[in-house]
Amino acid sequence: MSDKINLDYLDTYSQLFAEKICTDYFGTKKYMDGQEIIQLTPSNQVNLMVIKTLFGAWQEELEKLKSNPFFDYKNYAVSEALKEFMNVLSRAIKIERVNFEPLLKTSLQQSVLLAVDPVAYFSQELDKANPVQVSAYFKEAKKYLKWHGSLLTILIEKAGLGASQGEMKRALNANYDYLQHQLEPATSLLASLDQVYPLQFDQLLASEKPPIQEEESSPEISTETESEVEYTAPAPSAHEDEPVVEHQPEQPQHQAAEGTKAIDPALAWAKFESEQYSYMKGSIGHLSESIALNQRFMFTKILFDGNPDLMMHALKSIDQSESFVDAIELLNQRYVAELDWDIDSEEVSEFLELIFRKFGDKA
Repeated sequence: MSDKINLDYLDTYSQLFAEKICTDYFGTKKYMDGQEIIQLTPSNQVNLMVIKTLFGAWQEELEKLKSNPFFDYKNYAVSEALKEFMNVLSRAIKIERVNFEPLLKTSLQQSVLLAVDPVAYFSQELDKANPVQVSAYFKEAKKYLKWHGSLLTILIEKAGLGASQGEMKRALNANYDYLQHQLEPATSLLASLDQVYPLQFDQLLASEKPPIQEEESSPEISTETESEVEYTAPAPSAHEDEPVVEHQPEQPQHQAAEGTKAIDPALAWAKFESEQYSYMKGSIGHLSESIALNQRFMFTKILFDGNPDLMMHALKSIDQSESFVDAIELLNQRYVAELDWDIDSEEVSEFLELIFRKFGDKA
């Protein structure tokens, strides 16, 4: 997506929202119960996200309990007893404001992320799920997640087929690209929040800032990216027969990746073309406008040394490449060796898959 969430604005907004709700409710009551949570805000999804977050905390406590080596938690009687205990707990929710307000704030932030960037939200859920129980995890989550159900259904189907986490994330990205125009827009999903506190989308969605450019000593060189720099010939001197010499800036020296440390474009192309979502090749226009929020964070941190400007420069350079092979060679020349990429890592694989989906042809 071309926009990303302004996390500072979201944090401020969610805090104001939670304070307003809690001030109105706890002005006359000391505790919040489960039935009142379901009807608490004008957004049904936010209310359900509170319940999901609450029971998620219980599941974490239960997993800690099950790690105790002295008891058999797989025993049928124990398992049934725990289910009944959970049912009893769900009818006995009792939370004071000091504990409820941060819970509501977090739940609102998660709801906004689900509405604006469902790929980031579901990828985050994948990271939290136990790999052995991922199918059950998402089936349970379906009770609480009412937005973008088609994407959740895809994850449940993939989990049921035994897909790995990486395969599920790639399928999620591919299907989002295919279905995104059919999904209900975030402005519609989040409209009810305005009844509590107005949500400013122009502040929530902050456009990418262009990479910071180093100042050039010559006023004749533009401030565009390295590959887009245009040169203006100096005006003719009094001696018309003297040749005009254009200023040529020093080109940065890159350490190119070679041999087994380089990405083989033919092998990478063959790998993605053989997978079931190969029909998505050529489905991305500009990489610099198509990276989901969670991918921006991951690629910046793992592949581009924590430098978002460097990542955006790389994406724009790839966008200017003429083919998949040219794009991979650019990576080998400029980034793979210099940034010490593990070319067999999941992050590199996911990055290459996006490049595959940008180009319709290998060469």
